[in-house]
Amino acid sequence: MFSKSLVLVPLLAASLSVSAQNINAPKELIQTFTSEFKGDRFPDGRPKVSDDLVKRLKDISLEEAWGVLRNEGYVNQFEAGWMQISPGKVLAGRVLTAQYMPSRPDMEKPIKDKGKAENRKGAPNSWPIDQLTENDVYVADGYGKIIDGTLIGDNLGNSIYAKSKTGVVFDGSVRDLEGLEEINGFTGFVRGFDPSFIKDMLMTGINYPIRIGRATVLPGDLVLGKKEGVIFIPAHLAEKVITTAEWIALTDDFGHQMLREGKYTPGEIDMKWSAAIVDTFRGWLKQHPEKVKMSAAQLEERMKKL
Repeated sequence: MFSKSLVLVPLLAASLSVSAQNINAPKELIQTFTSEFKGDRFPDGRPKVSDDLVKRLKDISLEEAWGVLRNEGYVNQFEAGWMQISPGKVLAGRVLTAQYMPSRPDMEKPIKDKGKAENRKGAPNSWPIDQLTENDVYVADGYGKIIDGTLIGDNLGNSIYAKSKTGVVFDGSVRDLEGLEEINGFTGFVRGFDPSFIKDMLMTGINYPIRIGRATVLPGDLVLGKKEGVIFIPAHLAEKVITTAEWIALTDDFGHQMLREGKYTPGEIDMKWSAAIVDTFRGWLKQHPEKVKMSAAQLEERMKKL
């Protein structure tokens, strides 16, 4: 249960200085880690990928997203082996991270004192929830703890959904599964379910880089959770991943229909398309505008490369 190596965050380096460190990662640190992202940001520095891209993310293939990331050199962005709250639902949104560690008596008081100084309310495991906005996904490294590792129950689950309209990814567990599944629209990817309460755990930092299984996760990443597992997409690659996946889906849908109808042979579809096939594809796109999610300019840019 505790075999996973812990990811240390700056909050806990050497001795915890209540006066010098914040529960939330400093804005400058978040901007440094996500410096390749050039778009809008939240006030705390977290990348703010557009709501339109988050909406479109739900419809892309996880395998296609993985393929783009791999080609870009991002080979540690996927994790499988989950149990899902409300199986079958798709999880998509912007990542807000939280780091948990096994508790130590000499750490608990400084963390709680710092939280009090920052006017944070309630238990530390509720602090990340207070920072959620719509289309955020609460992603927590709970170091795989199941018994006494339940990061939320149905009360906190309702709060999460009220703020984010999404769900969670926890390398840890949850309780009150029946209550969580009654939250219409809520879903989550977790390591297990247990009736116990959270115990002997510390919430050590919000919006620091974390490890989820074999994936490295930064605040502001996009997360996509489907049957196969969960993939984390760096914010600066979000548009490229999504438009590439949408383009592959378009060309595949067209190609499959042409093959079913016997209009073209497999060899013609699988090789570089002829001018005749490109013209047929343009006509097909006009007949199926509902399938096109990218902008007209993005579509035309892709068409030029056929």
